[in-house]
Amino acid sequence: MSFIQTARRAQIIEAAIETVAAIGYGQASLARIAGQAEISKSVISYHFSNKEDLLEKVVEQVLSDWNASMRPLLEAEPTAAGRLAAYIRSRLAYLRENRRRVVALTEIIMNHRDADGRLVFAERDAEPVDELLAILRAGQSAGEFRAFDSMVLAMTVTQALEGAMTRWAEQPETDLATYAEELVTLFRLATDTQEPER
Repeated sequence: MSFIQTARRAQIIEAAIETVAAIGYGQASLARIAGQAEISKSVISYHFSNKEDLLEKVVEQVLSDWNASMRPLLEAEPTAAGRLAAYIRSRLAYLRENRRRVVALTEIIMNHRDADGRLVFAERDAEPVDELLAILRAGQSAGEFRAFDSMVLAMTVTQALEGAMTRWAEQPETDLATYAEELVTLFRLATDTQEPER
């Protein structure tokens, strides 16, 4: 694609994000997205085959941006414990700094279905869990973490982060930095090799 085509696609994706975040998945028609972008529907149709194609590209773009924001922070940590803490902090930092993008992402993932009624992005839910599993298992192999069921803990971290997202969505004034530090402490204690005092 030319620079102009790439820029136009990016503009349409941003307009879709703004539209879905503002009025929800169900109301985000191509006409409304075109209005947000101040272009005609035919321009969207030139770059994307249909609404489904556009919204799938929105999900790909936001997840790619989210991963890109996290990756350097994870790679900078030499220990599994550091990577786990960085994972938690960076997930919530992206929420704090990209509210409308995350609202749009959540709307699409929770509502976008194929012709058979299946959620299109159900498999995407497994990707963060796989990342956590790798961190937790590396920590166990290195002796940093105690013995535990890594899948149970990965799912628990994931659910804790989703709980933070729900709280933040319902109460935007939620201090996600403080929330992140509480979760870091909680899961440091949960993975600690030292037996807790009884």
